[in-house]
Amino acid sequence: MNLLYNIIVYSVIGGIRFVALFNKKLSIFVKGRNAIFSTLAAKLAPKDEVIWFHSASLGEFEQGIPIIEKLKAHHPNYKILVTFFSPSGYEVRKNYPLADCVSYLPFDTPKNAQKFIASLNIKLAIFIKYEFWPNFLKALKQNQIPTILVSGIFRNNQLFFKAYGGFYRNSLQSFN
Repeated sequence: MNLLYNIIVYSVIGGIRFVALFNKKLSIFVKGRNAIFSTLAAKLAPKDEVIWFHSASLGEFEQGIPIIEKLKAHHPNYKILVTFFSPSGYEVRKNYPLADCVSYLPFDTPKNAQKFIASLNIKLAIFIKYEFWPNFLKALKQNQIPTILVSGIFRNNQLFFKAYGGFYRNSLQSFN
């Protein structure tokens, strides 16, 4: 199932890149991901202890602000990394003062996930609400990085609880 997921991910990435040639909003979405790793390297040193917050967009991010504030107050030496999947969250919060680095999340490929995790000294990963990226969750688990889901809501009719949802259900086991 992991192979099928990755084939779908690469196909979707190709489709998004093609449509982005003709769509301004998707163009921003794609261009925002071009410099992710150089941005991370410029703002976070390999020795920096990082608490990583990821949310899909602005609404989900807002739910995490009280947690960021508390963690920053109690652990001022930790660097705060905030990533977004969508341009709406990134564009509004790219200068968030409590974050040491704000970035897009790379596409969920095995290579991107491994490179992202290897390039940072993540001590805690916090995903907010509905962001479940199997390759990133797998890399976090393989590297024994504590991973928390905040404000996750599950309903009986969701994919996770269908007979064919085992792959996604297994991804959820990456959360501590």
